[in-house]
Amino acid sequence: MRVASVCFGVIIVALVLGQLSGHQPDRDEVSIARAALGIELESRRIDVGEVSLHVVLAGPDDGPPVVLLHGFPEFWYAWRGPMAVLARAGFRVIVPDQRGYNRSDKPSDPEAYRLDRRVGDIVGLLDALGLGTAHVAAQDVGGGVGWRLVLEHPERVRSYAVISVPHPLAYGLFEGDVDEVSWHRTFMQIPWLPGFTARLGNWWLMSSNLRATSAPGTFSDEEMDLLRSSWDRDDAVYAITKFRRASGWPYEGDGRIVRPVLVILVPGDVYFNEDVTRLSLRFLDAGELVELDSGTHWVAQEQPERIGSIFSEFFGRAR
Repeated sequence: MRVASVCFGVIIVALVLGQLSGHQPDRDEVSIARAALGIELESRRIDVGEVSLHVVLAGPDDGPPVVLLHGFPEFWYAWRGPMAVLARAGFRVIVPDQRGYNRSDKPSDPEAYRLDRRVGDIVGLLDALGLGTAHVAAQDVGGGVGWRLVLEHPERVRSYAVISVPHPLAYGLFEGDVDEVSWHRTFMQIPWLPGFTARLGNWWLMSSNLRATSAPGTFSDEEMDLLRSSWDRDDAVYAITKFRRASGWPYEGDGRIVRPVLVILVPGDVYFNEDVTRLSLRFLDAGELVELDSGTHWVAQEQPERIGSIFSEFFGRAR
């Protein structure tokens, strides 16, 4: 019993220390990005209806608006490189932290993270900024929001560009096994545990996964510190996993999209199947496909100038 008690005590102490190692200082990522990019960045909190979102804006006030939607487990900062390219090209770039992330509101109820409510945030953001329409680009879970935005609210989207994420109905056309990473999707459906585990060892699990699935050098020590701060801020790590436990939002239409859509394929993306993503073109009346010769799931950070230039050229044709 004494040995068992000692072992139990050691485990408890280790878990507590592991959690404490996740505590981070508050880091000002907006000032860091502003200094690195050499462009003016405006940081605002905007009431979009149910929640308030932290939003970073750049580029001329009267430029064609572009909304960039980040993925998991990142935040607005992931788009800083393409954002600078677009701003210099004359676009008004609008990059929110989606609900649950970084400095945006973090509702406690998992149902608050349903896809329809996250799509509603972007509609509310356009309304709050007085914008009838905008170009939209997205990656990872932001891609799910972007696809449904253009499907459900085509009148609000001038054009849409997406990296790797397939059209919601593309999986139904695919004949074969979808070979993609899925363990993390299952794990995040467990209440509380993913957030607790993520904090252990100074965010070792999330940090190591980012570096293991990206090109060497993509996530510098400085950037990893900013990510850790975003995960720790107001216990965001518990919020950003809740969308996996929210109810679904079945799509009932035929999936046709008349707005211009650009699909970017990345050869080293381990999270999405290229063949499924290619099938997205079958639903697009004005679809284009760009296949990159290099890059991973995190290509917007690996090749920011290239991605920004692709977006700028595409959105420029759809002004």
